[in-house]
Amino acid sequence: MRTHHITLLAAAGLLALTGCSEAVTSKPKPDAKVGAPTSAPQSSTAPEALSSAAAAAGIPPSPAPEQRTIYLAALNKIDPEIVNGKDDKAISRGLSQCQSMKDQKDPTKRVESTNRRFISPNHPDGFGPTKAAFILAAVQTNLCPTY
Repeated sequence: MRTHHITLLAAAGLLALTGCSEAVTSKPKPDAKVGAPTSAPQSSTAPEALSSAAAAAGIPPSPAPEQRTIYLAALNKIDPEIVNGKDDKAISRGLSQCQSMKDQKDPTKRVESTNRRFISPNHPDGFGPTKAAFILAAVQTNLCPTY
């Protein structure tokens, strides 16, 4: 499982525990009606909290449809085997690359990380440093331009 999936699951788990903790530890007030709702549902804040947790972990939001198309086209232009018909996998790898380079400022290490992350059946050890640099540029330009 990818790191960003684990981070999102952990954040969702914490939110669930936080939401349930009051019900478990609080005693009903003597004048409270049994079964009456005590507060409005908090479901509207859960997506915002998950998005906020993902951003804090360095995971940018999924690209909009137009940006997704541009990103995938850029990867296919470098080498069609990078995407290899697996669009969602290419997006996931790009978002993971964004997360790993949030705190990594060394360009050489970023390229090495990209080369390890973007693999295919015919390139199990990556596409090499030159193509990895182009992949990194496509990721950064289209998925996480502020990193």
